Amino acid sequence: MPIEKQLVSFYTILRKGIVRIMRIWPQTLLPSVVTSILYFAVFGSILGSRIGELNGVPYILFVVPGLVMLAVITNSYMDVATTFFVSKFFSRNIDEILVSPTPPSVIIAGFIASGVVRGMLVGTMVLIVSFFFALPSVAHPFVVLLFLFLSSLVFALGGLVNGIYAKSFDGVSIVPTFVLTPLVYLGGVFYSIHSLPPVWQTVSLFNPIFYLINGFRYGFLGTSDVSLLTCVLVLLVLMLVLLGINVYFIKKGLGLKQ
Repeated sequence: MPIEKQLVSFYTILRKGIVRIMRIWPQTLLPSVVTSILYFAVFGSILGSRIGELNGVPYILFVVPGLVMLAVITNSYMDVATTFFVSKFFSRNIDEILVSPTPPSVIIAGFIASGVVRGMLVGTMVLIVSFFFALPSVAHPFVVLLFLFLSSLVFALGGLVNGIYAKSFDGVSIVPTFVLTPLVYLGGVFYSIHSLPPVWQTVSLFNPIFYLINGFRYGFLGTSDVSLLTCVLVLLVLMLVLLGINVYFIKKGLGLKQ
């Protein structure tokens, strides 16, 4: 398939996803912003005034990167999982894409690109909201942008795996509810790993989201519970593994043939 036609296919899939995001923005963009306002008000302002400082910074500044990353992870994941599921079971346009000469790589890129856009957009909106509660400094802007993009990309790929295999809307929501949400909240959004007992510090090291949040926090504060290189490597490994799984599923038609 010529590169020009591949670009047309990619643009068409991406445009459909972005139009959906903007058309139903009260469902795709607004909820995370409202939830973040509540988090900032309760955990940042009210509890933060009692906690004082954590790792040498005011508590409200400590939780800002974690809350931004919480929004990025959930939105990029759910966008792709929901969009692919709807394309598979309701609009049925995934059948037209699969019978076309569009390569699996272009199909994957088109779907996850909209997830990356939504994740980064909502993350930016949550960051802007945080300015009304604190003035977070950015020690390393490039690191912030890198983790914002890579985290959106990784969880968009994860959402695509979920969307491929989901048989119902319950199948779409079960992973975010029972797997993703606990991992996020236990990944260091509201606390430092050093405040945990030694055994739970060790357990936290097996949580991949812990590295995403700490890498992102390093971009803001210049400090992290683990090295920045480790955080980047974990992200890259997750990305390659999930990309390989998606390519295999699309090529074999697993979960796609009705």
